[in-house]
Parts: sequence; C-alpha cells; structure tokens
Amino acid sequence: MRATNATLPDLESHAVARQRRRDLLELWVGYALIIVVIWTPRPWQKIFYFIAAAFIVTATCISFPGWKAVGLRTANLARSAWIVPTALLAAAIAIVVAGRIHTLHAPGTPILFLQRFAGYILFACIQQALLQAYFLPRLLRLTRTPNSAALAAAVIFSLAHLPNPILTVITLFWGLISCLLFLRYRNLYPLAIAHAILGVTVAICVPGPTIHNMRVGLGYLTYSQHIHHRNY
Repeated sequence: MRATNATLPDLESHAVARQRRRDLLELWVGYALIIVVIWTPRPWQKIFYFIAAAFIVTATCISFPGWKAVGLRTANLARSAWIVPTALLAAAIAIVVAGRIHTLHAPGTPILFLQRFAGYILFACIQQALLQAYFLPRLLRLTRTPNSAALAAAVIFSLAHLPNPILTVITLFWGLISCLLFLRYRNLYPLAIAHAILGVTVAICVPGPTIHNMRVGLGYLTYSQHIHHRNY
C-alpha cells in the first residue's frame, strides 16, 4: 500500500503534464489550421477548411468538457440577457452616427438583408463558439488566472483578423469583453447573438472599400483586385 500511495502524486503529475501537452497540441494545431484557411487561395481554401473543421470537431468531441463548460445551457440565460439589448443599443447609436456622416449602406428590404447577412450571422455564432468552447477552455487550463486566459484568447482571436486593421482592433476588444462575460455567466447564447449584431452593424456602417467588405487574411489583400475585375 505504501508503494502505491507513494506513486499517486507522480501519477497525478504525469496526468496533468499529459493534459497540458494535449491542450497545447489541440490549441496550436487548431489555430494553425484556421490561419492556413484564412491565408490560402481558392480552391485549396475549401480543402483546408474541411480539414480544420474536422480537426476541431474531433478534438472537441474527444475532450468534451460538458455542455455547462462550453456555455450551451439555460442557466444564467436570464442574468446574461442584458448583453443582447446592450449590443442593440450600441448598434442603434452606430447606425445613427453612420447615417449622419453618410456611411450607412444597409440593405433596403428585410429580404435583401437576409440574403446578404444570413450566412454571416451563422458564421458569427460559430466564431463565438470557437472562441468560448474551444480556445478558452484550453487556455484556462494552460494559464495561471482566468483573466490571463481571457486576454490570451482575445489576442489570438484578434490576430486571426489580420491584416484588416479595423476588425483586428474591434475583435481584440470584443474578444476580451466576451471572454470575461463568459467566465462570469458561462452562457454562450447571448454572446453569439451580440457578436452577430455588432458584426452586421460594422458591415453596414463602415464603407465596404474601407473595411474591404469584412475580409481578413488573403481576402483582405486581394480585395482591390476583386473590385477591379468585377468592374470589367
């Protein structure tokens, strides 16, 4: 019994070290694949997109921490519901300002709005889920404090939006705020909705040529070429 008890701390230490190595592997491989997708031209981009999605889904399923940990639950939904009207208020203010400075370019009808932004709204929710359900849990296990994990998640989230300067700055602040709010409420739903609201607001308030139609990575750099060819 003494020999067995003496090895328990060693076993626990090895288990912790093994978990850290696994978290680092899943964190950086998943992030590297996302960056590859962002910076790869078509048609190769689609191939790497499915590779990245398959890796992240597989890693999430293998080390799934539970619905509560990833925020897909009803608990604290009412307490965190204020996030959505706050995002709507910020959107309304931005729309009023954009209207006065003549940069507002919203679709004219609800049908046109859905045609233009339905895909983006879904993508915004997926982005928020990646941030809170994939990257943040691993960073929480790898860093010393929740605040440092939130900051690290915000930084890597922001860097994925390079070289778009506007989106890089916006996502740094939103990434940090959303991670801190998630750590407080542990509910993903209002954050995903707020992300979609704020993203659409940026898209309709900032001129397309200024923000390159919300593009990042290689798409940002080739935006002017796309416009040039489309005009011929």
